[in-house]
Amino acid sequence: MRSTFMGLEASKRGLFTQQTALYTTGHNISNANTLGYSRQRVNMQATPGFPTAGLNSPYYPGHLGTGVEATSIQRIRDEFIDRQYRQETNRLGYWESTVKSISQIEDVMNEPSQYGINQAFTNFWKSMEDITKDPQLMAGRQVLLAEGRTLADSFNYMDRQLKKVQGNIGNEIKVTTDVVNSLLKQIAHINKQIEEVEPNGNVPNDLYDARDLLVDELNKKLPVSIQREKSGGLANDVAEGTITITYEPSDGSPPITLVNGREYATLAAVDRNGNRIDGEEDDPATGSFAEFLEFRISDIGEPPTDPMVGPSTISFGQLYKEGGGFRALIEAYGHSYNNGTGQGLYSEMIANLDKLANEFITEFNAIHRAGFGLNDTVGNRDFFSGTTARDFKIVITKPEEVAASDTAGESGNNKNMLKLAELQSKTNANLGQATFQNFYRGITGDLAVKGKEAETNFKNSQALHLQIANNRAAMSSVSLDEEMTNMITFQQAYNANARMITVVDETLDKIINGMGRVGL
Repeated sequence: MRSTFMGLEASKRGLFTQQTALYTTGHNISNANTLGYSRQRVNMQATPGFPTAGLNSPYYPGHLGTGVEATSIQRIRDEFIDRQYRQETNRLGYWESTVKSISQIEDVMNEPSQYGINQAFTNFWKSMEDITKDPQLMAGRQVLLAEGRTLADSFNYMDRQLKKVQGNIGNEIKVTTDVVNSLLKQIAHINKQIEEVEPNGNVPNDLYDARDLLVDELNKKLPVSIQREKSGGLANDVAEGTITITYEPSDGSPPITLVNGREYATLAAVDRNGNRIDGEEDDPATGSFAEFLEFRISDIGEPPTDPMVGPSTISFGQLYKEGGGFRALIEAYGHSYNNGTGQGLYSEMIANLDKLANEFITEFNAIHRAGFGLNDTVGNRDFFSGTTARDFKIVITKPEEVAASDTAGESGNNKNMLKLAELQSKTNANLGQATFQNFYRGITGDLAVKGKEAETNFKNSQALHLQIANNRAAMSSVSLDEEMTNMITFQQAYNANARMITVVDETLDKIINGMGRVGL
Protein backbone atom coordinates (compact mmCIF):
# COMPACT_ATOMS: atom_id res chain seq x y z
CA MET A 1 0.00 0.00 0.00
CA ARG A 2 1.09 3.57 -0.43
CA SER A 3 2.70 5.56 2.37
CA THR A 4 0.56 7.70 4.63
CA PHE A 5 3.00 10.56 4.07
CA MET A 6 2.94 10.23 0.28
CA GLY A 7 0.75 13.31 -0.10
CA LEU A 8 3.36 15.44 1.66
CA GLU A 9 6.08 14.30 -0.74
CA ALA A 10 3.98 14.99 -3.85
CA SER A 11 3.09 18.48 -2.64
CA LYS A 12 6.67 19.16 -1.57
CA ARG A 13 7.87 18.33 -5.08
CA GLY A 14 5.24 20.64 -6.52
CA LEU A 15 6.29 23.38 -4.11
CA PHE A 16 9.97 23.15 -5.07
CA THR A 17 9.22 22.91 -8.81
CA GLN A 18 6.95 25.98 -8.80
CA GLN A 19 9.56 27.79 -6.73
CA THR A 20 12.16 27.01 -9.41
CA ALA A 21 9.77 28.33 -12.07
CA LEU A 22 9.25 31.52 -10.05
CA TYR A 23 13.01 32.03 -9.67
CA THR A 24 13.46 31.52 -13.42
CA THR A 25 10.69 34.03 -14.13
CA GLY A 26 12.45 36.53 -11.87
CA HIS A 27 15.71 35.89 -13.72
CA ASN A 28 13.97 36.57 -17.04
CA ILE A 29 12.45 39.81 -15.75
CA SER A 30 15.81 40.95 -14.34
CA ASN A 31 17.44 40.45 -17.76
CA ALA A 32 14.66 41.92 -19.88
CA ASN A 33 17.06 44.58 -21.20
CA THR A 34 20.28 42.54 -21.18
CA LEU A 35 21.95 42.41 -24.61
CA GLY A 36 22.03 38.88 -25.99
CA TYR A 37 19.91 37.36 -23.22
CA SER A 38 17.49 34.57 -24.19
CA ARG A 39 14.42 33.94 -22.07
CA GLN A 40 14.50 30.71 -20.10
CA ARG A 41 11.82 28.13 -19.43
CA VAL A 42 11.55 25.42 -16.78
CA ASN A 43 10.76 22.04 -18.31
CA MET A 44 8.51 20.11 -15.94
CA GLN A 45 7.48 16.48 -16.02
CA ALA A 46 5.49 14.20 -13.75
CA THR A 47 7.60 11.97 -11.51
CA PRO A 48 7.18 8.18 -11.89
CA GLY A 49 3.81 6.97 -10.62
CA PHE A 50 3.11 4.48 -7.82
CA PRO A 51 3.43 1.60 -7.86
CA THR A 52 6.38 1.17 -10.17
CA ALA A 53 6.23 -1.61 -12.71
CA GLY A 54 7.21 -5.08 -11.43
CA LEU A 55 5.97 -8.66 -11.08
CA ASN A 56 5.46 -8.24 -7.36
CA SER A 57 3.87 -4.81 -7.50
CA PRO A 58 0.73 -4.46 -5.39
CA TYR A 59 -2.59 -3.99 -7.08
CA TYR A 60 -4.25 -0.57 -7.04
CA PRO A 61 -7.32 0.65 -8.87
CA GLY A 62 -5.33 3.12 -10.96
CA HIS A 63 -1.84 4.54 -11.00
CA LEU A 64 -1.12 7.01 -8.20
CA GLY A 65 0.83 10.12 -9.15
CA THR A 66 3.82 11.18 -7.09
CA GLY A 67 4.14 14.82 -8.07
CA VAL A 68 6.29 16.85 -10.48
CA GLU A 69 9.93 17.69 -11.00
CA ALA A 70 11.92 20.28 -12.99
CA THR A 71 13.98 18.27 -15.47
CA SER A 72 15.86 21.25 -16.93
CA ILE A 73 15.93 24.99 -17.40
CA GLN A 74 16.12 25.63 -21.13
CA ARG A 75 16.75 28.85 -23.03
CA ILE A 76 14.44 29.54 -25.96
CA ARG A 77 16.38 29.82 -29.23
CA ASP A 78 15.78 28.93 -32.88
CA GLU A 79 18.97 27.76 -34.55
CA PHE A 80 17.60 28.40 -38.04
CA ILE A 81 16.81 32.04 -37.21
CA ASP A 82 20.24 32.38 -35.57
CA ARG A 83 21.86 31.16 -38.78
CA GLN A 84 19.81 33.63 -40.86
CA TYR A 85 20.69 36.44 -38.48
CA ARG A 86 24.41 35.76 -38.66
CA GLN A 87 24.42 35.47 -42.44
CA GLU A 88 22.68 38.82 -42.79
CA THR A 89 24.88 40.34 -40.07
CA ASN A 90 27.87 39.35 -42.17
CA ARG A 91 26.40 40.98 -45.27
CA LEU A 92 25.40 44.09 -43.33
CA GLY A 93 28.92 44.39 -41.92
CA TYR A 94 30.33 44.30 -45.45
CA TRP A 95 28.09 47.02 -46.86
CA GLU A 96 28.33 49.19 -43.75
CA SER A 97 32.12 49.20 -44.01
CA THR A 98 32.01 49.74 -47.79
CA VAL A 99 29.72 52.77 -47.46
CA LYS A 100 32.04 54.23 -44.84
CA SER A 101 35.15 53.75 -47.02
CA ILE A 102 33.58 55.26 -50.14
CA SER A 103 32.22 58.17 -48.12
CA GLN A 104 35.72 58.92 -46.85
CA ILE A 105 37.08 58.99 -50.42
CA GLU A 106 34.25 61.27 -51.54
CA ASP A 107 35.03 63.63 -48.67
CA VAL A 108 38.64 63.82 -49.87
CA MET A 109 37.79 64.20 -53.57
CA ASN A 110 35.19 66.86 -52.72
CA GLU A 111 33.77 66.99 -56.24
CA PRO A 112 32.18 68.99 -57.65
CA SER A 113 33.65 71.96 -55.80
CA GLN A 114 35.53 75.20 -56.44
CA TYR A 115 38.69 73.84 -54.84
CA GLY A 116 39.14 70.39 -56.38
CA ILE A 117 41.37 69.13 -59.18
CA ASN A 118 38.68 69.64 -61.83
CA GLN A 119 38.35 73.34 -60.98
CA ALA A 120 42.14 73.67 -60.80
CA PHE A 121 42.34 72.35 -64.37
CA THR A 122 39.64 74.79 -65.49
CA ASN A 123 41.44 77.76 -63.92
CA PHE A 124 44.74 76.63 -65.42
CA TRP A 125 43.35 76.47 -68.96
CA LYS A 126 41.57 79.80 -68.50
CA SER A 127 44.81 81.50 -67.40
CA MET A 128 46.29 80.78 -70.84
CA GLU A 129 43.76 83.00 -72.58
CA ASP A 130 45.45 86.28 -71.68
CA ILE A 131 48.83 84.98 -72.89
CA THR A 132 47.40 83.85 -76.24
CA LYS A 133 46.02 87.37 -76.69
CA ASP A 134 49.22 89.12 -75.59
CA PRO A 135 52.23 86.78 -75.16
CA GLN A 136 54.38 89.63 -73.82
CA LEU A 137 51.98 90.41 -70.94
CA MET A 138 53.88 89.64 -67.71
CA ALA A 139 50.75 89.72 -65.55
CA GLY A 140 49.19 86.94 -67.64
CA ARG A 141 52.35 84.86 -67.35
CA GLN A 142 52.36 85.31 -63.56
CA VAL A 143 48.74 84.17 -63.34
CA LEU A 144 49.60 81.06 -65.39
CA LEU A 145 52.44 80.20 -62.99
CA ALA A 146 50.14 80.67 -60.01
CA GLU A 147 47.41 78.45 -61.49
CA GLY A 148 50.01 75.85 -62.48
CA ARG A 149 51.27 75.81 -58.91
CA THR A 150 47.69 75.45 -57.63
CA LEU A 151 47.11 72.52 -59.99
CA ALA A 152 50.24 70.75 -58.76
CA ASP A 153 49.32 71.48 -55.14
CA SER A 154 45.84 70.03 -55.73
CA PHE A 155 47.34 66.74 -56.92
CA ASN A 156 49.79 66.72 -54.00
CA TYR A 157 47.05 67.38 -51.47
CA MET A 158 44.74 64.74 -52.94
CA ASP A 159 47.52 62.15 -52.84
CA ARG A 160 48.41 62.97 -49.23
CA GLN A 161 44.82 62.84 -48.04
CA LEU A 162 43.98 59.60 -49.84
CA LYS A 163 47.07 57.91 -48.43
CA LYS A 164 46.31 59.27 -44.99
CA VAL A 165 42.83 57.74 -45.05
CA GLN A 166 44.25 54.56 -46.59
CA GLY A 167 46.66 54.41 -43.68
CA ASN A 168 43.74 54.80 -41.27
CA ILE A 169 42.03 51.86 -42.95
CA GLY A 170 45.25 49.86 -42.62
CA ASN A 171 45.18 50.61 -38.92
CA GLU A 172 41.51 49.61 -38.81
CA ILE A 173 42.44 46.27 -40.39
CA LYS A 174 44.94 45.76 -37.58
CA VAL A 175 42.38 46.75 -34.94
CA THR A 176 39.75 44.48 -36.49
CA THR A 177 42.26 41.61 -36.54
CA ASP A 178 42.91 42.20 -32.85
CA VAL A 179 39.16 42.24 -32.18
CA VAL A 180 38.70 38.93 -34.02
CA ASN A 181 41.57 37.38 -32.06
CA SER A 182 39.99 38.60 -28.82
CA LEU A 183 36.61 37.14 -29.81
CA LEU A 184 38.16 33.76 -30.65
CA LYS A 185 39.94 33.72 -27.30
CA GLN A 186 36.78 34.62 -25.37
CA ILE A 187 34.72 31.99 -27.17
CA ALA A 188 37.35 29.33 -26.37
CA HIS A 189 37.36 30.44 -22.72
CA ILE A 190 33.57 30.07 -22.50
CA ASN A 191 33.84 26.66 -24.19
CA LYS A 192 36.24 25.66 -21.43
CA GLN A 193 33.77 26.73 -18.73
CA ILE A 194 30.93 24.91 -20.46
CA GLU A 195 32.80 21.63 -20.85
CA GLU A 196 33.63 21.73 -17.14
CA VAL A 197 30.04 22.07 -15.89
CA GLU A 198 27.91 20.20 -18.45
CA PRO A 199 29.13 16.66 -17.59
CA ASN A 200 27.71 17.21 -14.08
CA GLY A 201 24.21 17.69 -15.49
CA ASN A 202 24.21 21.50 -15.36
CA VAL A 203 22.83 23.60 -18.23
CA PRO A 204 24.75 26.94 -18.27
CA ASN A 205 22.23 28.98 -20.26
CA ASP A 206 23.85 32.32 -19.46
CA LEU A 207 27.18 31.04 -20.79
CA TYR A 208 25.45 29.94 -24.00
CA ASP A 209 24.03 33.46 -24.39
CA ALA A 210 27.43 35.07 -23.80
CA ARG A 211 29.03 32.76 -26.35
CA ASP A 212 26.34 33.36 -28.97
CA LEU A 213 26.72 37.12 -28.55
CA LEU A 214 30.45 36.77 -29.29
CA VAL A 215 29.72 34.56 -32.32
CA ASP A 216 27.29 37.21 -33.63
CA GLU A 217 30.01 39.85 -33.34
CA LEU A 218 32.55 37.56 -35.00
CA ASN A 219 30.23 36.98 -37.97
CA LYS A 220 30.04 40.71 -38.57
CA LYS A 221 33.78 40.64 -39.28
CA LEU A 222 34.29 37.23 -40.88
CA PRO A 223 31.84 34.55 -42.09
CA VAL A 224 32.39 31.40 -40.04
CA SER A 225 30.74 28.01 -39.69
CA ILE A 226 29.74 26.49 -36.34
CA GLN A 227 29.55 22.84 -35.33
CA ARG A 228 28.34 21.76 -31.90
CA GLU A 229 30.14 19.07 -29.91
CA LYS A 230 28.11 17.32 -27.18
CA SER A 231 29.64 16.97 -23.74
CA GLY A 232 30.06 13.55 -22.17
CA GLY A 233 29.37 12.38 -18.63
CA LEU A 234 25.90 13.11 -17.26
CA ALA A 235 25.19 15.97 -19.67
CA ASN A 236 21.53 17.01 -19.82
CA ASP A 237 19.61 16.38 -23.04
CA VAL A 238 19.17 20.14 -23.60
CA ALA A 239 22.86 20.92 -22.97
CA GLU A 240 24.37 22.50 -26.10
CA GLY A 241 27.98 21.46 -25.62
CA THR A 242 31.04 23.27 -26.93
CA ILE A 243 31.35 24.70 -30.44
CA THR A 244 33.96 24.34 -33.15
CA ILE A 245 34.39 27.41 -35.38
CA THR A 246 35.85 27.03 -38.86
CA TYR A 247 36.40 29.28 -41.85
CA GLU A 248 35.60 27.65 -45.18
CA PRO A 249 37.55 29.41 -48.00
CA SER A 250 35.44 30.42 -50.99
CA ASP A 251 37.76 28.58 -53.41
CA GLY A 252 36.91 25.19 -51.94
CA SER A 253 40.13 24.78 -49.95
CA PRO A 254 39.92 22.69 -46.75
CA PRO A 255 38.24 24.44 -43.79
CA ILE A 256 40.51 26.26 -41.36
CA THR A 257 39.78 25.67 -37.68
CA LEU A 258 39.66 28.85 -35.58
CA VAL A 259 38.20 27.46 -32.34
CA ASN A 260 38.00 23.87 -31.17
CA GLY A 261 36.76 23.51 -27.61
CA ARG A 262 39.12 25.39 -25.33
CA GLU A 263 41.76 25.77 -28.05
CA TYR A 264 41.82 28.67 -30.49
CA ALA A 265 43.87 30.21 -33.29
CA THR A 266 45.06 33.77 -33.86
CA LEU A 267 45.20 35.79 -37.08
CA ALA A 268 47.66 38.32 -38.46
CA ALA A 269 46.99 40.57 -41.48
CA VAL A 270 50.16 40.54 -43.56
CA ASP A 271 51.17 42.81 -46.45
CA ARG A 272 52.96 41.86 -49.67
CA ASN A 273 56.32 42.32 -47.94
CA GLY A 274 55.46 39.83 -45.21
CA ASN A 275 54.98 42.51 -42.54
CA ARG A 276 51.99 42.92 -40.26
CA ILE A 277 49.65 45.63 -41.52
CA ASP A 278 49.63 48.56 -39.12
CA GLY A 279 48.56 51.47 -41.33
CA GLU A 280 52.06 52.92 -41.71
CA GLU A 281 53.65 53.74 -45.06
CA ASP A 282 56.14 51.13 -46.15
CA ASP A 283 58.29 53.46 -48.21
CA PRO A 284 58.69 57.00 -46.86
CA ALA A 285 60.42 58.09 -50.04
CA THR A 286 57.50 57.27 -52.29
CA GLY A 287 54.65 56.99 -49.84
CA SER A 288 53.53 53.71 -51.41
CA PHE A 289 51.64 51.23 -49.31
CA ALA A 290 52.34 47.53 -49.05
CA GLU A 291 48.95 46.24 -50.13
CA PHE A 292 47.22 43.47 -48.24
CA LEU A 293 48.26 39.99 -49.22
CA GLU A 294 46.79 37.48 -46.78
CA PHE A 295 45.83 36.48 -43.26
CA ARG A 296 48.24 34.15 -41.56
CA ILE A 297 46.64 31.79 -39.05
CA SER A 298 48.32 29.98 -36.21
CA ASP A 299 47.83 26.41 -35.08
CA ILE A 300 45.10 26.17 -32.47
CA GLY A 301 46.23 25.83 -28.89
CA GLU A 302 45.86 27.15 -25.37
CA PRO A 303 47.59 29.50 -25.92
CA PRO A 304 48.00 29.31 -29.73
CA THR A 305 51.24 29.55 -31.67
CA ASP A 306 52.57 32.68 -33.40
CA PRO A 307 50.38 33.38 -36.48
CA MET A 308 53.37 34.81 -38.37
CA VAL A 309 54.78 31.29 -38.62
CA GLY A 310 51.39 29.60 -38.81
CA PRO A 311 50.67 26.89 -41.36
CA SER A 312 47.39 28.33 -42.71
CA THR A 313 46.57 31.45 -44.72
CA ILE A 314 43.49 33.17 -46.10
CA SER A 315 44.12 35.22 -49.24
CA PHE A 316 41.77 37.84 -50.68
CA GLY A 317 40.59 35.35 -53.29
CA GLN A 318 39.45 33.04 -50.50
CA LEU A 319 37.20 35.67 -48.90
CA TYR A 320 33.54 35.51 -49.84
CA LYS A 321 31.90 38.34 -51.74
CA GLU A 322 30.02 40.47 -49.21
CA GLY A 323 32.01 38.50 -46.64
CA GLY A 324 31.84 40.79 -43.65
CA GLY A 325 33.66 43.92 -42.56
CA PHE A 326 37.07 42.35 -43.14
CA ARG A 327 36.53 41.95 -46.88
CA ALA A 328 35.20 45.50 -47.20
CA LEU A 329 38.22 46.94 -45.38
CA ILE A 330 40.61 44.98 -47.57
CA GLU A 331 38.76 45.99 -50.76
CA ALA A 332 39.20 49.60 -49.71
CA TYR A 333 42.80 49.35 -48.51
CA GLY A 334 44.19 47.26 -51.37
CA HIS A 335 44.25 43.52 -51.82
CA SER A 336 46.87 42.64 -54.43
CA TYR A 337 49.93 44.09 -56.05
CA ASN A 338 50.65 43.22 -59.67
CA ASN A 339 53.16 45.01 -61.90
CA GLY A 340 53.43 47.84 -59.42
CA THR A 341 49.69 48.53 -59.38
CA GLY A 342 47.53 47.85 -56.36
CA GLN A 343 43.87 46.86 -56.54
CA GLY A 344 41.29 48.27 -54.19
CA LEU A 345 39.33 51.49 -53.74
CA TYR A 346 42.20 53.61 -52.48
CA SER A 347 44.95 51.88 -54.45
CA GLU A 348 43.03 52.27 -57.71
CA MET A 349 42.11 55.89 -57.01
CA ILE A 350 45.74 56.75 -56.24
CA ALA A 351 46.88 54.83 -59.33
CA ASN A 352 44.41 56.76 -61.52
CA LEU A 353 45.58 60.08 -60.10
CA ASP A 354 49.18 59.06 -60.76
CA LYS A 355 48.30 58.09 -64.33
CA LEU A 356 46.50 61.39 -64.91
CA ALA A 357 49.38 63.39 -63.44
CA ASN A 358 52.00 61.52 -65.46
CA GLU A 359 50.13 61.82 -68.78
CA PHE A 360 49.42 65.51 -68.25
CA ILE A 361 53.01 66.33 -67.21
CA THR A 362 54.44 64.33 -70.12
CA GLU A 363 52.27 65.91 -72.82
CA PHE A 364 52.43 69.44 -71.46
CA ASN A 365 56.22 69.33 -71.09
CA ALA A 366 56.68 67.87 -74.58
CA ILE A 367 54.97 70.89 -76.14
CA HIS A 368 56.51 73.38 -73.71
CA ARG A 369 60.05 72.14 -74.45
CA ALA A 370 59.46 72.83 -78.15
CA GLY A 371 58.70 76.49 -77.45
CA PHE A 372 60.63 79.54 -76.31
CA GLY A 373 60.18 82.13 -73.58
CA LEU A 374 60.74 85.88 -73.80
CA ASN A 375 64.26 86.60 -75.09
CA ASP A 376 64.86 82.84 -75.12
CA THR A 377 67.03 81.31 -77.81
CA VAL A 378 67.51 77.87 -76.26
CA GLY A 379 64.07 76.51 -75.27
CA ASN A 380 63.90 72.87 -74.18
CA ARG A 381 62.58 73.82 -70.77
CA ASP A 382 60.07 71.74 -68.73
CA PHE A 383 57.11 73.47 -67.14
CA PHE A 384 56.31 70.70 -64.65
CA SER A 385 58.24 67.82 -63.10
CA GLY A 386 57.26 64.49 -61.58
CA THR A 387 55.59 61.26 -62.61
CA THR A 388 52.97 60.84 -59.87
CA ALA A 389 50.43 62.93 -58.00
CA ARG A 390 52.79 62.93 -55.03
CA ASP A 391 55.80 64.49 -56.76
CA PHE A 392 53.86 66.68 -59.22
CA LYS A 393 55.32 70.21 -59.06
CA ILE A 394 56.00 73.26 -61.19
CA VAL A 395 59.63 73.95 -62.10
CA ILE A 396 59.24 77.23 -64.00
CA THR A 397 60.02 80.03 -61.56
CA LYS A 398 60.13 83.13 -63.77
CA PRO A 399 57.25 84.48 -65.88
CA GLU A 400 59.55 85.14 -68.85
CA GLU A 401 60.42 81.42 -69.00
CA VAL A 402 56.89 80.47 -70.10
CA ALA A 403 57.35 79.14 -73.65
CA ALA A 404 54.54 80.90 -75.52
CA SER A 405 56.43 81.25 -78.81
CA ASP A 406 57.30 78.47 -81.25
CA THR A 407 60.22 80.47 -82.67
CA ALA A 408 63.30 81.75 -80.86
CA GLY A 409 63.48 85.52 -80.51
CA GLU A 410 59.81 86.16 -81.42
CA SER A 411 58.45 87.40 -78.10
CA GLY A 412 55.07 88.30 -79.60
CA ASN A 413 54.55 84.83 -81.05
CA ASN A 414 51.70 82.89 -79.36
CA LYS A 415 51.66 79.72 -81.48
CA ASN A 416 53.20 77.42 -78.86
CA MET A 417 50.80 78.71 -76.22
CA LEU A 418 47.91 77.89 -78.55
CA LYS A 419 49.24 74.33 -78.84
CA LEU A 420 49.40 74.10 -75.06
CA ALA A 421 45.84 75.41 -74.77
CA GLU A 422 44.63 72.78 -77.25
CA LEU A 423 45.55 70.09 -74.71
CA GLN A 424 42.35 71.01 -72.87
CA SER A 425 40.25 69.31 -75.54
CA LYS A 426 42.76 66.72 -76.77
CA THR A 427 41.99 63.08 -76.02
CA ASN A 428 44.64 60.74 -74.65
CA ALA A 429 44.92 57.08 -75.67
CA ASN A 430 46.41 56.10 -72.31
CA LEU A 431 43.42 57.65 -70.56
CA GLY A 432 40.84 55.71 -72.55
CA GLN A 433 40.52 58.36 -75.28
CA ALA A 434 39.38 60.91 -72.72
CA THR A 435 40.58 64.44 -72.13
CA PHE A 436 42.43 65.13 -68.89
CA GLN A 437 39.40 66.64 -67.18
CA ASN A 438 36.97 64.06 -68.56
CA PHE A 439 39.21 61.27 -67.25
CA TYR A 440 39.14 62.85 -63.81
CA ARG A 441 35.37 63.37 -64.01
CA GLY A 442 35.08 59.73 -65.03
CA ILE A 443 36.89 58.35 -61.98
CA THR A 444 34.91 60.60 -59.63
CA GLY A 445 31.70 59.63 -61.43
CA ASP A 446 32.51 55.92 -61.08
CA LEU A 447 33.10 56.51 -57.39
CA ALA A 448 29.69 58.16 -57.08
CA VAL A 449 28.04 55.18 -58.80
CA LYS A 450 29.80 52.76 -56.44
CA GLY A 451 28.74 54.89 -53.50
CA LYS A 452 25.10 54.89 -54.61
CA GLU A 453 25.16 51.12 -55.14
CA ALA A 454 26.75 50.54 -51.74
CA GLU A 455 24.23 52.83 -50.03
CA THR A 456 21.31 51.00 -51.68
CA ASN A 457 22.65 47.58 -50.73
CA PHE A 458 23.35 48.77 -47.20
CA LYS A 459 19.78 49.99 -46.75
CA ASN A 460 18.36 46.76 -48.20
CA SER A 461 20.57 44.67 -45.94
CA GLN A 462 19.72 46.85 -42.97
CA ALA A 463 15.98 46.37 -43.57
CA LEU A 464 16.32 42.60 -43.93
CA HIS A 465 18.59 42.41 -40.89
CA LEU A 466 16.04 44.34 -38.84
CA GLN A 467 13.26 41.99 -39.93
CA ILE A 468 15.29 38.90 -38.98
CA ALA A 469 16.32 40.55 -35.70
CA ASN A 470 12.64 41.17 -34.90
CA ASN A 471 11.82 37.52 -35.66
CA ARG A 472 14.66 36.48 -33.40
CA ALA A 473 13.49 38.80 -30.64
CA ALA A 474 9.94 37.48 -30.92
CA MET A 475 11.31 34.00 -30.32
CA SER A 476 13.99 34.62 -27.70
CA SER A 477 13.59 37.98 -26.00
CA VAL A 478 11.80 38.55 -22.71
CA SER A 479 8.18 39.69 -22.84
CA LEU A 480 7.33 41.37 -19.54
CA ASP A 481 3.61 40.79 -20.12
CA GLU A 482 4.20 37.08 -20.60
CA GLU A 483 6.52 36.87 -17.60
CA MET A 484 4.02 38.66 -15.36
CA THR A 485 1.36 36.16 -16.43
CA ASN A 486 3.72 33.28 -15.74
CA MET A 487 4.60 34.77 -12.37
CA ILE A 488 0.95 34.81 -11.31
CA THR A 489 0.44 31.27 -12.63
CA PHE A 490 3.45 29.87 -10.78
CA GLN A 491 2.60 31.86 -7.66
CA GLN A 492 -0.90 30.40 -7.55
CA ALA A 493 0.48 26.91 -8.15
CA TYR A 494 2.98 27.45 -5.35
CA ASN A 495 0.22 28.62 -3.00
CA ALA A 496 -1.96 25.66 -3.94
CA ASN A 497 0.86 23.22 -3.20
CA ALA A 498 1.48 24.94 0.12
CA ARG A 499 -2.23 24.67 0.91
CA MET A 500 -2.15 20.99 -0.02
CA ILE A 501 0.66 20.43 2.47
CA THR A 502 -1.52 22.09 5.13
CA VAL A 503 -4.42 19.81 4.25
CA VAL A 504 -2.25 16.69 4.45
CA ASP A 505 -0.81 17.95 7.73
CA GLU A 506 -4.29 18.40 9.19
CA THR A 507 -5.25 14.92 8.01
CA LEU A 508 -2.18 13.39 9.59
CA ASP A 509 -2.81 15.35 12.79
CA LYS A 510 -6.28 13.86 12.97
CA ILE A 511 -4.90 10.35 12.46
CA ILE A 512 -2.04 10.72 14.90
CA ASN A 513 -3.57 12.85 17.62
CA GLY A 514 -7.30 12.50 17.19
CA MET A 515 -7.65 8.74 16.88
CA GLY A 516 -7.28 6.32 19.83
CA ARG A 517 -9.06 3.60 21.86
CA VAL A 518 -12.74 4.23 22.44
CA GLY A 519 -13.59 5.60 25.84
CA LEU A 520 -10.08 6.60 26.80
